[in-house]
Amino acid sequence: MAKIKMKFVCTECGTESPKWLGKCPGCGSWNSMVEERETVIKTQGVGLSSVQMKEKPKSIIHIESEQEPRIETRMKELNRVLGGGVVPGSLILVGGDPGIGKSTLLLQTSHALASKGLKVLYISGEESVRQTRMRADRLGALTESLFVLCETNMENINEAIETIQPDFLVIDSIQTVFDPNVQSAPGSVAQVRECTAHFMRIAKIKGIATVLVGHVTKEGAIAGPRLLEHMVDCVLYFEGERHHTYRLLRAVKNRFGSTNEVGIFEMSEDGLREVDNPSELFLSERPLGVSGSTVVASMEGTRPMLVELQALVATTHFPSPRRMSAGLDHHRMALIIAVLEKRIGLFLQTQDAYVNAAGGVKLDEPAVDLAVAVSLASSFKDAPTRPYDVIFGEVGLTGEVRAVSRAEQRVKEAEKLGFKRVIMPEKSLKGWKPPAGIDIIGVNTVAEALSAALE
Repeated sequence: MAKIKMKFVCTECGTESPKWLGKCPGCGSWNSMVEERETVIKTQGVGLSSVQMKEKPKSIIHIESEQEPRIETRMKELNRVLGGGVVPGSLILVGGDPGIGKSTLLLQTSHALASKGLKVLYISGEESVRQTRMRADRLGALTESLFVLCETNMENINEAIETIQPDFLVIDSIQTVFDPNVQSAPGSVAQVRECTAHFMRIAKIKGIATVLVGHVTKEGAIAGPRLLEHMVDCVLYFEGERHHTYRLLRAVKNRFGSTNEVGIFEMSEDGLREVDNPSELFLSERPLGVSGSTVVASMEGTRPMLVELQALVATTHFPSPRRMSAGLDHHRMALIIAVLEKRIGLFLQTQDAYVNAAGGVKLDEPAVDLAVAVSLASSFKDAPTRPYDVIFGEVGLTGEVRAVSRAEQRVKEAEKLGFKRVIMPEKSLKGWKPPAGIDIIGVNTVAEALSAALE
């Protein structure tokens, strides 16, 4: 007989406790401890013990170096985020808000791989095979090598994998899959952890590239224990605003590539379309000759993007002025306002200040500081900037403009889109030659940048 005992597990971080607690001692969340029944049973299935071999430790210089082969997905944006393509035997976790387009992205990816002759098994625990076929008809993702199964039982999924022997496996979603040997409800911490470990063993032993779809909590993190993100090889977040058509695919963990890359897609009626030039997308509706509007050159990984920044400074009728930002760090904005008051002499203590990154994009690098400062000063003085200026640079507390990385790529992107002038840190001009078709103004202080931009 198996031994049964009760325990309480936190749904946020997976911390276990023999008794119920109102506050989790691991992550500090309230009312997150749920009761689970733990059963110890010897299971038979795919395990590492059956293929383990005794090996002696080797010197690292005597270990052969092999380049991991990659499978290109015909989607350049996805290949960029993954580091060049899908690595066979890798385990990828994809998270995102409900309805953001996770299933659409993976079905299009499955179709692209199946069109190359690979066997793809798409297992959906949330939609029937008819619903998946309707989605495939809309996306045009009909291929003979793409197999679809509606199943949530781990044992039946194992049989399907043994029968099909796929090269690429999609589980949509991991919260719906359950192991009958684990006495917990589907979606519980124990089930998610055990099922993920099972798929990890399948991916590593059989060399099947596996993608798991994970639900997210209201805070935006992937639901389930934090252990999941440590077990998988790659964690991708599919982000986007419901009121905008574009979507961002961002890697927060990648054992086979960089975590700084971002893929940009546009949602349409026939699925997700890749955005080759995101700068044109974010600048398509930019007004010209309006105060408070500037264009900043920001970097997303190795890709430069030009984004419009809008600022509005208006007189307040309340004792405490409001400071609001959308797409920018609120604390960084308050710092720049303090620099404008102390170092430049702008009297903003009686002014409400609002800053927005147009298009709903989020900018979190310090290189946007100088553009924010110019936008605020332009709105305060009601003096429009030149419509074909690009501004970037980091602002220090003493009013100096500090150098930023990848200045050459930012300038080339501005020249490619037809901008005439770039205001940037003077210290970032060293080591490269600016293009001949654009004027470069190097500045050392915020005062110099304001005099050049608002002349």
